[in-house]
Amino acid sequence: MAERAGAPAVVVEDLVKRFGRFAAVDGVSFEVARGEVFGFLGPNGAGKSTTIRMLCGILAPTSGRGSVAGCDIMREQEAIKSRIGYMSQKFSLYEDLTVEENIDFYGGIHRVPRDRLRARAEWVVRMAGLERHREALTGTLSVGWKQRLALGCAVIHAPPVLFLDEPTSGVDPASRRAFWDLIYEMAGQGVTVFVTTHYMDEAEYCDRLALIYRGKIIAMGPPSELKRAHAPGGAAEASLEDVFVSLVEAHDSAQGRLGEVRA
Repeated sequence: MAERAGAPAVVVEDLVKRFGRFAAVDGVSFEVARGEVFGFLGPNGAGKSTTIRMLCGILAPTSGRGSVAGCDIMREQEAIKSRIGYMSQKFSLYEDLTVEENIDFYGGIHRVPRDRLRARAEWVVRMAGLERHREALTGTLSVGWKQRLALGCAVIHAPPVLFLDEPTSGVDPASRRAFWDLIYEMAGQGVTVFVTTHYMDEAEYCDRLALIYRGKIIAMGPPSELKRAHAPGGAAEASLEDVFVSLVEAHDSAQGRLGEVRA
């Protein structure tokens, strides 16, 4: 599928993923603009990782439509994989390789031409601030440095879309802030960043958020607008956590009333 000039980087329409009778993702729809930092905020089990895995071509949707970087998520999964960067929740680099060896290895995995790989590898090292750790075994790095290296390896092939699945889980607050500085740097270069998180403070860094709960999007918009539109009781200084709790309670109440009607 050819990518249209000016088209959104990600388009999703009524996406569903079922495991037996359980709907892990239940009819979600959204678009992500090029160069946008788009966040998926929700508790564990809400459907964040399942959605991101479908968009990355790792998991086949049950139904719905969508595209990533101009590629159809139903028919062009392999093409999608070549046009995205993906960083999973679990650290996936080789701890018995050095920093430079991991970078070179993932450059090969992503088929970066040899005449371009050295320049890209140097960019990764500088971007992640790993100049003094080039020869260090990856297993000896702190969690924060490991996450920086994993991010660099995910984008060594300069993909237009980057998926980050809870990338700062287990990372201290200072390292999380530094990691987000790197995300902003890449977004400033036109990379679209799709990030899942359950940290409320981290969600504030996104240009837009989709709040997902029990497989459904219950609200979407810039963090400031979400707080203004959904503040419980019209509170002037509502936090994202206040808003999320209020929306979850409203969703559960509505589902309860629907169940009573159906009964």
